[in-house]
Amino acid sequence: MIDVINLKKSFGSHDVLNGIDITINKGDIVVVIGPSGSGKSTFLRCLNCMEDPTGGQIIFNDVDIADPHVDINVHRRHMGMVFQHFNLFPHMNVTQNLMLAPVELKKATKEEAKEHAIHMLNKVGMDDKAEAYPEQLSGGQKQRVAIARALCMTPDIMLFDEPTSALDPEMVGEVLQVMKQLAADGMTMVI
Repeated sequence: MIDVINLKKSFGSHDVLNGIDITINKGDIVVVIGPSGSGKSTFLRCLNCMEDPTGGQIIFNDVDIADPHVDINVHRRHMGMVFQHFNLFPHMNVTQNLMLAPVELKKATKEEAKEHAIHMLNKVGMDDKAEAYPEQLSGGQKQRVAIARALCMTPDIMLFDEPTSALDPEMVGEVLQVMKQLAADGMTMVI
């Protein structure tokens, strides 16, 4: 699904990624482990082209998405990204947060997007919070909503950037349970 070839990323004279090579096949679960500041988040941000690599290639579905001439937005629709912080829109309820991208980017009808949003909320055990606003949710609930939001775009791969690091210890289990279920369903994931 993804071939990373000699991926490099520098910030000034500081090399953060220096020649990363990895093949990620459909259904793989890849976990990147390292100390703070070792480039884990930078690697994920490069995979999603939120950071422009300094060198190398990222071949996703047979296209080098690191090429500056490629319309990354076309390919990014097939990658779900879940961040350390939930990045939910506070002025929108949970369902509206989930419907936004499918309606705006995939041109789904509001009815289709709402039906899919409710299905994804059910998948992450949050269907009872469909009308709640982010401020009414716990950290674990917000992260499960963020996962559902990414799933609403029906991605081929999910990228998780330390999805439990901002959570209280008692909330970690509920997010990990959702991730385990995604793995059991065959979702390709980089964590």
